[in-house]
Order: sequence, then C-alpha cells, then structure tokens
Amino acid sequence: MRRSLAGVALAVTSMVALSFLIPLGALVMSLVKEQSVTAAEQRAAALAPVLTLTTDPSALRESAAGLDEAEHLVIHLPDAQSLGDSQAPVKLLERAQQGRESISQKTPGGWICLQPVVLPGDRVAVIENFVPDEELTRGVKASWAVMLLLAIGLVGGSVLVADRLGAKVVRSSKKLAQASHTLGQGNLDTRVEPMGPKELRDAGVAFNAMAHRMTELLAIERELVADLSHRLRTPLTALHLASERMAGTPESARVEAAVHALESELQAIIAAARTPLAVGPMGHGMRSAETGSIPQATATGSTGPTGPTGPSECPRSEVADVVRRRTAFWAVLAEQQDRACSLDLTQEPTAVSLSDDDIAAVVDALIGNVFSHTPPGTAFAVRVARTAQAVELVVEDSGPGIPEPDRALSRGSSTGSSGLGLDIARRAAAVTGGSMRIAHAPRGGAHITVVFALAPSLRSERGPRGSRRRAGWWPRKR
Repeated sequence: MRRSLAGVALAVTSMVALSFLIPLGALVMSLVKEQSVTAAEQRAAALAPVLTLTTDPSALRESAAGLDEAEHLVIHLPDAQSLGDSQAPVKLLERAQQGRESISQKTPGGWICLQPVVLPGDRVAVIENFVPDEELTRGVKASWAVMLLLAIGLVGGSVLVADRLGAKVVRSSKKLAQASHTLGQGNLDTRVEPMGPKELRDAGVAFNAMAHRMTELLAIERELVADLSHRLRTPLTALHLASERMAGTPESARVEAAVHALESELQAIIAAARTPLAVGPMGHGMRSAETGSIPQATATGSTGPTGPTGPSECPRSEVADVVRRRTAFWAVLAEQQDRACSLDLTQEPTAVSLSDDDIAAVVDALIGNVFSHTPPGTAFAVRVARTAQAVELVVEDSGPGIPEPDRALSRGSSTGSSGLGLDIARRAAAVTGGSMRIAHAPRGGAHITVVFALAPSLRSERGPRGSRRRAGWWPRKR
C-alpha cells in the first residue's frame, strides 16, 4: 500500500511537471531566438545613420567595430563592394536591394537580417547581420537543465511527502493486521494501540472492544462448563454409595472402576475449563503469531505444575502404553456385548508431545463411537504402528461404516451424532502436527487413522522394524 501511494504521487506529479515543462521549454527557446533576432536587427538599424552620412569603407568599419557582435555585420555598398564575409544568398540580397525590403528569415546555418538603406542619388546599400544557430539557442540548454532539476526536486518531494503520509497508514494497518492474526492464533491478551487516520483509529478501538468482549464471553462459557461438570459430582457420590452397598457382588468391582473413571473424566473437564484462556486446544499453547512455534505446555488434566501463563513443560506420553490401558478398559464392556476385540501394538518407542489424558481421550472417543454406532456383537480392532516420523493409531470395525467420511470431521454434521469424538481426535493430531483420515475398513466398517507426529527427540530415530506384541480379548459365550 505504501508503495502504491508513492507510485500514485510519482505518476501524478510527473504528469503535472511534464505538462508545464514541455510548453515552458518551447517558450524559453522561442524567447531566446526572438531576442537574438531583435538584437541583430537593432545593430543593423544602428549602422544605417552612419551609412547615410558616408560610404567611406574605413569609417564604416570603424563604426561597425563599435557595435556588439560586429564580426557578423556586412555592408553591401551600391558599387557592389562588400565590407565583410557575406552569408546572405545572392537572390535574397538582390531582392533587398531592388525591392528595398527589410528581410529577416531562416537560412542554412542561422538567421539572416537584411536592412536596405537609401543613399543620396537614389542608391541603395544593404546592411547584413547574420546570427548563427548557436546564438539562436544560447542558454536554452542551461535553462532546460534548471527546469528539469526543479521538476525532479518537485517530483521527489511529492513522493517523499506521500511516502511519509502513507507510512502512517501502512504502519497502523500492519499493526492492526498483526494483532488480528495473533488473536486468531489464540492469544486473547492481544490489543492494538489506535493510531493513524481517524478511520483506522476507530478500527483499532473496535478491535480492542471486540477482543475484550470475546475474552469475557469465553471466560463465562468456560466457567459454565466447569460449574456444570462440578454439579455432576452429586450423582457421582450417589453412585459411590451404591457401589459400596453392592460390595461382595460380582458387579461391584466393575461398577466401582467405572465410577472412578467417570470421576477422573469430570476432574479433567473441570481442569480444562478453568485453564487460562491463552492455552489452546488439547491443553497446548497456541502457535506464536511471530514465530509459528508451539510454546511448551502440558496437557489439560495433567498433574504438572502450572503458572499464570500455562504449564511449565512440554507433555510427553507413550501412545502404545496408553492405548493398551484404555483398550483393556473397553474390553470388559466388549465382552459383555459379545464384541470381538483385538489389539496390535508396536514395540518401538511411540512418544508424542501430548499427555496421557489427551491420548486417552482420543482412544475413548474412537472406541466409544464403535459402541455407540454399531450393534452389539460387532467386532473391532485397535492397532498402533510406528513410521519414521509419526505414530499411527488405527481403529476399525465391522459395522455399517461412515457414509460421508468428509462430513464426519465437522461437529454436528453427521446424522445422529454430534461429531465431538472425531473432532477431539482430529484436534489432538493437529496439535502434534499430524492428521486424521477416515476410510472404509476391509471388514466393511469404518477405518479411522489418527497420525501423531513423533516427539522431536524421536524423529531421527527408528527402532527395529516389524517387532510388535499382540494382545486379544474374545467374547465369552453366554
């Protein structure tokens, strides 16, 4: 924008300067020529009175020598004698003598002025004054150079002024754009100092008001989520009491484990809702607007120490270990519903920059979808594989599958589903720099692949290929 304003000023000022320079240059040249011709005619007229008094060559030469530019004065006497080197054409000279006509016109090499003088006895003498071309243009180039320098100075000054004026607009626009980008990256403390023209100052004030209001609304929303989660602890306490009364029965241990798991999830939700607003999805700091890097942070629900700006160190967890624990939890319910469940884990390191709670949330969301959207008895499989730069978590089932895989990644777009589970998995993968894919499994159901980028310390390492350990759960026949 700044360059465009300078370009506009340059174009406009150049056009104005040219519109004045061209006619002014022609006028200067015409004036210099007119002055030179007028001076030549005046010198010829000044010598005419002398010629009427005497025709003596020596007296005439002495009189001509007293005039300026006398070297170009030539006197043609009636007896065909010429005093000086004539530059006038013969026909033009005869025309002046016979017609007694004053002639001033352009000739090759300059300008000729012929002034006839009638002498006693009706004789005619002609005074010739020749003005060379260099005399007709003397000082013109210098005048043009001065005008050109003035025009360049004028154009340069206008461009400089336009650049300075545009710099204020550009500076304030850049700061507003940078603040908007930073706010979009998740730094809700971003504010801009209103500056520049009135319109941009108003935009800066409106931006600050918007950011402040956004922070307030998000804080209110997160507190509502935390309060709602906290209210669920009351029925959870009742479940604890019920499980205690069931002590000694086969179902008591299972119910107690489920209650503890639910309590842990509620605690994680409350901690996530009350995490500072500057912390991004899955508990990680948002990317810096200036550097694009992800600040170090622990995940939501982790037990690491936290400060006013977020957790103090980057989380790290083994995907295979978390998947093994969570799949063992779901295997109990799978046994009750006669679901065949298989687990395939790599023995290579699978550390990623997420906390155990975040990985567990992804596993629970994907396996929970199998239980929610497929009928009892539908088999499913969980696999963790390692590549050179990533860890792949694959969950597939033999159910009806997902009709529209692309729409399934958007919240609330799938029929009969909120889309939250898949969105949790997608955001977790995105935090590490990975991705998520949905396809059709060979057994006919859904095939979901979540790719987590390896932790930086493992990206250059590669463990033994093809070494995996397997575990499986098979339904009990009732």
